Amino acid sequence: MAYPTDRRYTKEHEWIALKGDVATIGITDYAQHELGDVVFVELPKIAAKIEPGKTFGTVESVKAVSEIYAPAGGEVTEINTELQNTPEKLNTDPHETAWLIRAKLTNPADVSKLMDAAAYEAYIAEKSKETSA
Repeated sequence: MAYPTDRRYTKEHEWIALKGDVATIGITDYAQHELGDVVFVELPKIAAKIEPGKTFGTVESVKAVSEIYAPAGGEVTEINTELQNTPEKLNTDPHETAWLIRAKLTNPADVSKLMDAAAYEAYIAEKSKETSA
């Protein structure tokens, strides 16, 4: 899969797309594939503070419960309420309609420190080699 080039990625498999100082955050296609069938998503409340590298929610699949880590710090302004009723959307459209939260970032410049699409694709290709070795 080609990852969207208009966002940045973390080693924990989250993506972040920035418009001004507002970021949309989700999990990557790689993450949803590793999780398997998603059955439940727990997200923070609006106005909750998120901190870089700290958990802000969980994704539960038939295989496991995985924590979601904030790629940047700020305050949650919106959550994707559709995922409460249809968490399986994460399996079909993790980069578009199945975004998790939107947040007003404290320091939008932090996003530039994350991997671009090419670096993320190289990272997961290396990770896949390690697991198949």
